[in-house]
Amino acid sequence: MKRSSLLSVITLVISTTLPPGSRADDWPGWRGPQRNGVTNDSGVPLTWSATENILWKAPLSGAGISSPAIQDDCVFITESDGTDHGELRVRCLDRMTGGERWVQQLWGTSPTLFYPRSGMASPSPVTNGKHVFTFFGTGDVFCFTMDGQLVWQRALADEYGRFQNRFAASSSPLLFDNNLIVQCDHYGDSYIVALDIETGANRWKADRPEAWHSWSSPQLVPAGDTHELIVSGSTTLAGYHPESGNRLWTVNGLAQETIPTPVFTQDTVYSVSGPNGIHIAVRTGGRGDVTDSHVEWKHSRGTSFVPSAIVVDGRYYLADDKGILRCWTISEGRLLWQHRLNGKFTASPVAADRRLYFVSETGRTHVLDSTADKPKELARNDVDGEVLSSPAIAHGCFFLRTAEELYCIGTSGAQ
Repeated sequence: MKRSSLLSVITLVISTTLPPGSRADDWPGWRGPQRNGVTNDSGVPLTWSATENILWKAPLSGAGISSPAIQDDCVFITESDGTDHGELRVRCLDRMTGGERWVQQLWGTSPTLFYPRSGMASPSPVTNGKHVFTFFGTGDVFCFTMDGQLVWQRALADEYGRFQNRFAASSSPLLFDNNLIVQCDHYGDSYIVALDIETGANRWKADRPEAWHSWSSPQLVPAGDTHELIVSGSTTLAGYHPESGNRLWTVNGLAQETIPTPVFTQDTVYSVSGPNGIHIAVRTGGRGDVTDSHVEWKHSRGTSFVPSAIVVDGRYYLADDKGILRCWTISEGRLLWQHRLNGKFTASPVAADRRLYFVSETGRTHVLDSTADKPKELARNDVDGEVLSSPAIAHGCFFLRTAEELYCIGTSGAQ
């Protein structure tokens, strides 16, 4: 496909998968406009440090590894606190200054096991420009107006059982039409539920008795003139109808523990699962068990436990947890090159303006040229603090959450 045609396809996909009310330079939820980590925004500076190109830093008082969601002049972030991290917070910061617009203090109905550095605030918020929606490891879902008024809440753990896994619930919710879709895979009764965005009532619920745990987030993929809801968990990749919850197809062979979110091109889904898992490329549009009919390629080299992959300009990139970055072709999964980055990685990469951004746990961002035929690092940028949260890009700025602060990185004219 010619580059001009490819860019047209990407533009079409972005326009059809943006949450209502979001602009192309917003970052409305987990992994951005398409949940692919890619945006057509531009203007992020090539270099920065703890003192260079920092527009503002906002202190964070609680635990959490959720990514910020950015809509217009609002930046939404979640935290948890307390002995059992049952004290929950949703903050709205001003995008221009980092000042606090509002904060909601909440109480979780069912605190459970958690990772100390993430608490109950692993899932990222999502917004449609009218409301902002948050999901916590306690099993609680909240809907607020953009100015912080509570509209509705649901205690899913009280209704359907407490979450039973060692990292609490970590899946970030997804918006589709009038549905807020939440994936709830754990050692208890697993399910996916679609909630009405206006009332919080169930629009549908799909039980997943074969899924015993997953921390992956659902993905929405164009499939012809419709969409498919893609869910990764417990050895299986599955496609659902997002309006009804009916299962369409399954592919077997993933690892038992899945954290990365699938990514996609126009008609193919790419999923990675680890440790000791596989990369797999699956065509959409199948029915039933399509393990033998719709798998384009698969291999086991270079899988990751936590970081998700990213697809840019016909290439599939993944930096594993130990910092080995690999690049494959999307057509046949052929390894093109590998490159060692320094450090360990938990955050998932993002891309904008023909650049790839990979952030290590020590706060170093490796910036690479996405058009190069071999690994080409353009910059290495350091900030103070541990980074487990995936970054966001919006309105020409790079948003990076450390254990104690949220950075807004950009030039003075970016905002």
